[in-house]
Amino acid sequence: MRVWLVLLLIICGWGGYAWWRHRPVHDAPGIVAGDIPDQEALGSGTLLKRGRFTLTPRAKFSMSGRVLSREDYQLDDLAPIAPTDLALGWGRMSDNAVLDKIRISQSNRFYFWYTDHFPIPRREIEDSSANMHMIPANDNAARELRDVRPGEVVHFEGFLVDVDRDDGWHWNTSLTREDTGAGGCEIVLVEDLREEKPASP
Repeated sequence: MRVWLVLLLIICGWGGYAWWRHRPVHDAPGIVAGDIPDQEALGSGTLLKRGRFTLTPRAKFSMSGRVLSREDYQLDDLAPIAPTDLALGWGRMSDNAVLDKIRISQSNRFYFWYTDHFPIPRREIEDSSANMHMIPANDNAARELRDVRPGEVVHFEGFLVDVDRDDGWHWNTSLTREDTGAGGCEIVLVEDLREEKPASP
């Protein structure tokens, strides 16, 4: 009985720590990430090996965005290489005055939003936010990614990549911000990531 009690306390304590570590940040209203993501197409580049995975860089990619939500994964096909998804917003999708009217969640590698009354046009919501599968390229990027909290503004640089596994499993990255649904997520090899303090209004 005592063993089960100790295990329960450990699980509860870990859950509480995980929540505290990733507790949301609440900023004042205003656009805190105004620029659209920057992307530069690549020709046939060098393939990158990560254990059982081969990454094919498709474009150089950098952006600053408001973290709308984060979800960590351990058991799906991409988890060994991309343990975290970030739902990110820019433009008016980085403004609390807009986000307070939109419910946002993530599951099964998708990002979902819902609103009773559109604060901005639907197409703007879709074109100014995205779910991104984050692959840390190095230990520093992995550490920074582990500390990202919803509500923060983050800046990162890296590459959009397609992913192949040695058993034939394959996943393509999105190359546009204008798609939605299955295949509409970016797969990002993150070389550098840092929190960005929004400018004071």
